[in-house]
Order: sequence, then structure tokens, then C-alpha cells
Amino acid sequence: MKNSSVTDWLLEENQPSIRYLALTELLGKSEKDSEVKSAKENIARVGWAKEMLEKQTPSESWINKSRIWAPKYVSPFWTLLVLSDLGLTKEEAAIDQACQIWMKRFATEDGGFNAYSKKEGHLCISGNMARALVKFGYADHPKVRRAFQWFVKSQSVRGGWSCWNWGNHRSGSNLDSWEPLSAFAVYPRQMWTRSMKLAVERGAEFYLARELHRQGARYEPWYCFHYPHHYYYDLLVGLDFMTALGYTNDKRLDFAISLLKKKRRPDGRWNLDAINPDPESPQGRWNKDHSDKASIPFALEKPGAPSKMITLNALKVLSRIGEAANG
Repeated sequence: MKNSSVTDWLLEENQPSIRYLALTELLGKSEKDSEVKSAKENIARVGWAKEMLEKQTPSESWINKSRIWAPKYVSPFWTLLVLSDLGLTKEEAAIDQACQIWMKRFATEDGGFNAYSKKEGHLCISGNMARALVKFGYADHPKVRRAFQWFVKSQSVRGGWSCWNWGNHRSGSNLDSWEPLSAFAVYPRQMWTRSMKLAVERGAEFYLARELHRQGARYEPWYCFHYPHHYYYDLLVGLDFMTALGYTNDKRLDFAISLLKKKRRPDGRWNLDAINPDPESPQGRWNKDHSDKASIPFALEKPGAPSKMITLNALKVLSRIGEAANG
């Protein structure tokens, strides 16, 4: 299948979220374009976003539930992360109302976000929330600004971050803690301070030095493509935020780019390899032994089948490195 045919598949009107994102992020069309406007207006009316919003009833109070965080991965916290990826913004009244409550409930004294404590931010929660809130249109909100300052303060001396060992001058960092860089990837550059710029450079070098995957023994879930990501890492996740940050020509991305190309189907699409938690991950194995406390897997598409979300993200990466036209 030629790239044009794959693009036509992404532009189908039955999923206006994907259509909108393909028009703007792949084809570079302006928000003022009539096709873009039409697709954006339909995001909450047709397809995945509509279905997700309808499940949160009544819509006026769906995030006022006492348990925003649990159960994973179907409670309001996780729903908002996915809706932010589908192109919805605070212009949608239900989104604005939910985000205001979300920020109030999860903001911490030190500037981060956390579902467990009001004092100290949690790295993965903060990164996911900051990224989603920026995409929803809250980049200039004081609590979002504080979160980006918190990322600088919580960065490891090694250059990366760690979900379970955060804070000033901590030594731990690992590839799984990708959320701050993904948040910076969508944060407007004009809002970056010098310290933020330096933090991103140090964080990017942490990933490049490890070629996005070299950390201990081979960990199979990193080589599978998932959606939703939640707080799980894989090589497409890494390629997405690294290329969005402008790292497109570094040879240390070659392994990940080669894997991306190898996983492309003959018809030009990519499969959704698995959903999170991956059965091969520690969380996936834990779920098998604790069915009464297990998280509830969530998927927009069928694992093992062609995925519009994975294909869209893969083509964005190839476009950024100047290879989309060559397939």
C-alpha cells in the first residue's frame, strides 16, 4: 500500500480524532482549514472520544467521583490522558470542568501532581498530567507552569528521571521515566526557561547515550508498540518524544528507527502489538496472580491488528526524520 493510501485510511471520517491529527500533524494543515475545522468539531460527536465521554455519566459530574485514580485504566485520570491524545481541548465544557477538578485534586505543595500525597509530586503522574493539560490548552495555567519547574528540580544528576526516586540531586534514573520529556515535547518553546532547556538537553542525552533501549537485560515490552501508553515506555514512545523535541539526525536513534521500519506491514500500516499492562511486564504478571485487585486493561483498537493510532505516530516520526515519503 502506498503512503497516499495509508493517509486516506487515516483520513476516514469514522474516526474524526485521527482525521484531525492526520490533517494537522501529518499534512500540516492550518487550524483555519475547513477540513480541519470540520474534523475537530466532530471529535466529541463521532468515534472513540464520543464513546469515552458517554461512559462518564452524568457528564457534568463524572470526575467528581471519590476515586479519580482507580481502577486503572478506566477511571477518570486515565480517561483524560487518552482524551488529550484524541484532540479534545478545554473548549469542550466537560473537559474544562474535569481538568479544573483534576488539577485541584492532584496538585502538590512542591509543584508536582500526585494521586497519593498532597506534599510531594510523583514523577510519572506529574509528567502524564502536564502533557495532557498542555494538549488540552492549559499551558499557561499556574499549576502547569509549576509542574514544568518541578521537572527541572526533580531531574537526576545522571540526566534522566525516576518514577520512584525523584527529588533534588537524586542519583536514580531510568528509561521507563519518559514522561517529563514527553511533556516538554508539547510545551510551547517560548515558555521554556534556560533551566528547562538545559534539563531537556540533559534528558535527551540520557536517552541517546542508551540508544533508547540499552538498559540492563533485554526487556521485551519495550520492543512492542502499545496504545494507550499510560506510564509505560516502548521504543515508539521514545522516538515520538525525541523527534518531537528536534532530535532527528542523531545516529544513536538508528536502532529504534530500524525497528520502526521493520515492524511496518506490507500494506504500509503498523499493528497495535499489545495493550498495557503488557502480559510480559511485571504488572501484567502480577495481574494474573491477583485477579481481584488487577487493573482493567483498556484499548481503542484490537491488539495484533492494524492500528490507526500506532500508524499515525509512526508516520509522524518518519516525517520528522524526512523519510515518510520513502516509506
